[in-house]
Amino acid sequence: MAVMDRAGTGTQQTQQTQARPRLAPGKRGAGVGVLLALLATVVWSGSFVATRGMADSVPPVQAVFWRWVIAAVAVSPFAARQAWRQRALIRRHLGYTALATLFGVALYNTLVHQAGLTTSASNMGMIMAASPVVMALYSRVGGERLGARRTFGMLLAALGVLLLVGHGSPVPDFAAGDLWMFAAALSFATYSALLRRKPAELGGLAFLLTTFVLGTLMLAPAYAVSVTLQGGFALTPGTGGMLLYVGVMSSAFAFFAWNKAVSVIGAARAGVVYYLQPVCVAGLGLLLLGERTGPAELGCMALILAGVSLGARR
Repeated sequence: MAVMDRAGTGTQQTQQTQARPRLAPGKRGAGVGVLLALLATVVWSGSFVATRGMADSVPPVQAVFWRWVIAAVAVSPFAARQAWRQRALIRRHLGYTALATLFGVALYNTLVHQAGLTTSASNMGMIMAASPVVMALYSRVGGERLGARRTFGMLLAALGVLLLVGHGSPVPDFAAGDLWMFAAALSFATYSALLRRKPAELGGLAFLLTTFVLGTLMLAPAYAVSVTLQGGFALTPGTGGMLLYVGVMSSAFAFFAWNKAVSVIGAARAGVVYYLQPVCVAGLGLLLLGERTGPAELGCMALILAGVSLGARR
């Protein structure tokens, strides 16, 4: 009887625990989430440089296809066991996972590589900084309260991005490929919003590997058409190194860090950190390409940093 009482009590406690709403992350958890979002942002900034570097030698669809093949291989040793254990869950939530894959893996990255044909790496990074605005709007529609400080931080960072793109003018001057980047920003924001609806029982690594495999399968027909019409590409140490970077670092590592950050602090707050993208790209441009940053650009970056600082706080 005592055993039954303890069992009944344990079941009741479990039901009460499941019924409780999930608490907001504490300061330490929020700090880890912000750090993960920052790491993903820095790594993705480097991917814009690599993407631009491959534009003249690797067709966009082929670059994205091999990117996800490499990413799937890189994450498999860590994720394959969990994915196999959760194969029934993966089948149950295949519709959701396929939708997230479409926006975050197949579509987003193809648009980025397509944009790299006709616009600079700096513009790619700066335009992608517009995606947090859409992330915040998605969060607001979903019922999340942004708060006055986070809203002001978002607007301040957005102003800094507009001034940076427009070279000091609030009216930006876009190249043709910039439109592809705006589409990419919308796609990435949609993916980030979908992450908030990821089934809690589905492991992060299993989800990541599944999206990489599904993304590769989605791109396979386009890859075959590209090879038939455009031919393949020559694998050189330069192209091989850039493919490894975008496949391992920008895909396997950065996507895991970003997904975890969104699960901890939400898409809106992670999106505010993403405003650092233009700053990171400008820094990499200075280090790798010798591009100079003038006083006007530094002032815009100060606005972005101030907005990020305000928006990332609770």
